[in-house]
Amino acid sequence: MPGKPPWRARPGSVRSPAWQSTCARPPRSWWRLACSTSRTIPDPRLRPAGASMALPGLHWRIALAMGLGVLLGSWLQQGAGPTAMPLAALLDFIGTLFISALKMVMLPLVIAALIVGVASAGSGRRLGRLGLRTVTFFLLTTIAAIITGMVLANLLMPGMVDGRPASDVLALEASSADMPGELADKGLGDVFNVLVGIVPGNVFSAAASDDMIGVIVFSILFGSFMLRIRQELAATLSRFWNGVHQVMLGITGWIMQFAPLGVFCLAAQASAKSGLATAAPLLAFSGVVLAALAAHALLTLPLLLRLFAGTGPLAFYRAMMPAVLTGLATASSPVTLPVTMQCAVERAAIPNRVASLVLPLGAAINLNGTALYQAVAAVFLAQAYGIDLSLSMQFVILAIAVAASVATPGIPYGSLVAISVILSTIGLPTEAVGVLLVVDRFLEMARTSVDVLGDAICAAIIARHDGGLAAGTSPAEPASG
Repeated sequence: MPGKPPWRARPGSVRSPAWQSTCARPPRSWWRLACSTSRTIPDPRLRPAGASMALPGLHWRIALAMGLGVLLGSWLQQGAGPTAMPLAALLDFIGTLFISALKMVMLPLVIAALIVGVASAGSGRRLGRLGLRTVTFFLLTTIAAIITGMVLANLLMPGMVDGRPASDVLALEASSADMPGELADKGLGDVFNVLVGIVPGNVFSAAASDDMIGVIVFSILFGSFMLRIRQELAATLSRFWNGVHQVMLGITGWIMQFAPLGVFCLAAQASAKSGLATAAPLLAFSGVVLAALAAHALLTLPLLLRLFAGTGPLAFYRAMMPAVLTGLATASSPVTLPVTMQCAVERAAIPNRVASLVLPLGAAINLNGTALYQAVAAVFLAQAYGIDLSLSMQFVILAIAVAASVATPGIPYGSLVAISVILSTIGLPTEAVGVLLVVDRFLEMARTSVDVLGDAICAAIIARHDGGLAAGTSPAEPASG
C-alpha cells in the first residue's frame, strides 16, 4: 500500500506489528504464539505443565528497576546503616560500567550507521532531499518545544516569589567563583569553537574526544563519496560497513540485556545525589520545565506523529520506551543512541536506511528538551532579576536557544554554557547560571528522554514521506534496510 507507515498493519493481516503485540519476537512456543497472534492474553490455566510465562517487556523491567533505584537512592541519601557507603560504591561501579559499555559501541555504530545510511540513499539528489526534510523537522520540533516552554514560563512566572523578583532568595549576587571549573572561561567563544569543530582537523582526534558533530560530518562525506568510486570497490566497502553495523547492533542488543541492572544503579545514584530540598523558586522552575517537557512529549510530538506520519502515538511510544528510559537514566542522547537505533529498527520497524541517517544526526543536533530548558532558564533568570522581557527580546532568546542547542558542548554542565551565551546576549550576568546547578542534573535526565523521543519521531516521519522506503515490508518483520 503506497505511503503506508512501516509500523501499521496491512489491511487483512492476521497479526499486529511485533511492537504492538505482547511479544516482540516471532513465536517459538505455543505460549508465545498465543501472545503474538492475538491481543488477548491466554488463560494461564491452559498452559502445559513446565511451560514458563513470558518475561515482562524490556521497558517494563527498566521502569521497575528505575522505581526501585529511586527508592534505594532515597534511603542512601539518609546515610542510614553501615552498608550505605559500600553499597553506594557498588552502585557507582555498575552504573559506570553500563554507561561505558554503551559508549563502547556508540562511536563505531554511529560511523557505520551513517555510512550505510548515506550510501543506501542512492543519488546525491535523494540524499539532499532526505537531509533537507530531516533538518526541517528537527527545526520544527525544536522551535515547538521552545515556544511551549516560554509560554509556560511567562504564564507561571517561576522567577517571582509573592509577586517580587526572586533575586534575594536565590542570592544572585554570587560570583562566578562559586561555579564549577567546567564553566570557567566559557562563553560565546566556546560555542564558536564547537561550530568550527564541524570540520575536524583530525578525524581520529575528533573520535577520541567524542566530537560527535565532526565524526558525523566525516561519515556523511565518506558514505556519499563511496558511491562515486568503482562499483566493485564500492560493493566491497558496502559489505564491510553493513557487517560492522550488524555486529554493533548485535552487541547493543546483548548490552541491553543488562539494562535493568544498569538503570537501577544509575537511578539510585541520581536519587542519592539529587538534593531536591531547595529554594521555592528553583522548585517552581523545575516544575515549569517538567510541565513543558511533558506537554511537548505528550501533546506536540504525538500531534506531529499523527499529522505527518498518519499513526497514533501509543504503540510507537511503547516501541521506543526502552530508549526513552535509558535516556532518562544516562542523561545523554549520544550514549543512548545504540539503544535508540535498536528500538527504532527492530521494534518500531523504521527502515534501517532512514534510522541510520536521521538518528545519529538527531542525537547531535536535535535537542528538543535541551533547547526548551535553555529558553525557560533564560526567562526564569530574567524574571528573578526583575527584567520584563519584550516580545522582540523573547524572539531573540528563541533564535539563540535553537542555535545554542545545536552547539551545546558535550561536557558536564554543557547546557549551562549555552545558557550563559543567551544571558550575555540579552544583557544579564552570566554567573547567574550558577543557581541552576542544584537542579541541573535532575532536569538533564528528563530533557534527555524528550530529546531521544523527538529524534525517533522525526525518523518515523521521514520514513513515512521518503518515497515509500518500507513499502511491502511485513509488519511482523521490521525493515532492516
